Amino acid sequence: MIMSGKLGKSESMLVQLLFLSSVLLICVGSANAGETSGFTRNEWPSIDIPLDNEVFAVPKGYNAPQQVHITQGDYDGKAVIISWVTPDEPGSNKVQYGLSEGKYDFTAEGTVQNYTFYDYKSGYIHQCLVDGLQYDTKYYYEIGNGDSSRKFWFQTPPKIDPDASYKFGIIGDLGQTYNSLSTLEHSMQTGTQAILFVGDLSYADRYENHDVGVRWDSWGRFVERSAAYQPWIWSAGNHEIEYFPQMREVIPFRNYLHRYPTPYPASESSSPLWYAVRRASAHIIVLSSYSPFVKYTPQWKWLRQELKKVDRQKTPWLIVLMHAPIYNSNEAHFFEGESMRVVYESWFCQYKVDVIFAGHVHAYERSYRISSLRQNGSSYPVPDKSAPVYITVGDGGNQEGLAKKFRDPQPDYSAFREASYGHSTLEVKNKTHAIYHWNRNDDGKRVQTDTFVLHNQYWGNSRRRRKLKKNVIHYAIANF
Repeated sequence: MIMSGKLGKSESMLVQLLFLSSVLLICVGSANAGETSGFTRNEWPSIDIPLDNEVFAVPKGYNAPQQVHITQGDYDGKAVIISWVTPDEPGSNKVQYGLSEGKYDFTAEGTVQNYTFYDYKSGYIHQCLVDGLQYDTKYYYEIGNGDSSRKFWFQTPPKIDPDASYKFGIIGDLGQTYNSLSTLEHSMQTGTQAILFVGDLSYADRYENHDVGVRWDSWGRFVERSAAYQPWIWSAGNHEIEYFPQMREVIPFRNYLHRYPTPYPASESSSPLWYAVRRASAHIIVLSSYSPFVKYTPQWKWLRQELKKVDRQKTPWLIVLMHAPIYNSNEAHFFEGESMRVVYESWFCQYKVDVIFAGHVHAYERSYRISSLRQNGSSYPVPDKSAPVYITVGDGGNQEGLAKKFRDPQPDYSAFREASYGHSTLEVKNKTHAIYHWNRNDDGKRVQTDTFVLHNQYWGNSRRRRKLKKNVIHYAIANF
């Protein structure tokens, strides 16, 4: 300010313009250059854990329930579907539950079924809808008979509210290796309240004949330590298709659909492979990358209607799950999501989806907000404030190993990428912002590696936010 007295009128005006320009840049924000991490970890062998390992232990007692897992059972979070398997006989298909451990004032009755897959015969699969629950309440539940019964608990989400805080974990392509175990254990340390799973569960399709079903069983016991206590919101990947003509098994998704139910009727979907739920302040849409999705198909018609139902006044956070990423700069599965991008990207931008999580590529990558809708004669994606952030988390740890070869140079749309195992968390704070972390599995330790603040696409661009920016500029000018 002392020097300004020595400046001419034109120079003084230039200083003011530069100052105001800097204020505008701070308010509007600017993108950083993308980063390709050079981190190299000593990964454990990408082989499945032996079946006699304790992580696959069968519960003690005759016909004891195993492979216990829960998922949301309705549209708004006041119900759960509890699933489990009894190996020897059907046994009881009832769930006893209540508000105190060991005191169960309520009972729900479910269904039981089994099936064959080639020469494998499943145990007895129980699925029970527990509904009419209170929001933001801890419930205790018991399944099974006598000395073989087992006890668990779960917490319902807060009621649907735009400022409800909630913490999601995001996992994809998990498998059942030691790297998978590291991811699962790290996820359980982060205080997540529900898991968004972006497909490729057991990798049992890498086996043959009877062993396919055996590895579905082992995976169910493997994830029970988490999935019996917090809901996993399921989506299917390519490893759930299991098309085996040599085994005369040609109906897609058979093992997956028998074992992992979803609340698809609640969102008026015609298939358990695509559906939607609302949870706390989030509206979560699950899509199927391996079901017909082009114009006029059931999935296309359903998504068109579901997006119209989204109420950002009640659920400001709009999250989409799919398996094959739309934007991906890894050599693995490059451009595989292009057909879905062509069909749905305009809707994602029109409805201002906040973030899209995908898997499939066994590495981690996060994009800026970009789209290919405003290309100006080029086929290259460009910045688009109405677009989602695209995040690939296919790094759960399965036996296929890491996808280590990224395309060079790094595309402008790619913000951060690294070929490591890990998982993500999205902690919604209120209707305007959420905190995102990607956690690397670093030699058995959980390391927060990629972190940013995700601003809500609806409330972040509201008139009130624009007015706030305007007041900041006026304040800066007045003080200058």
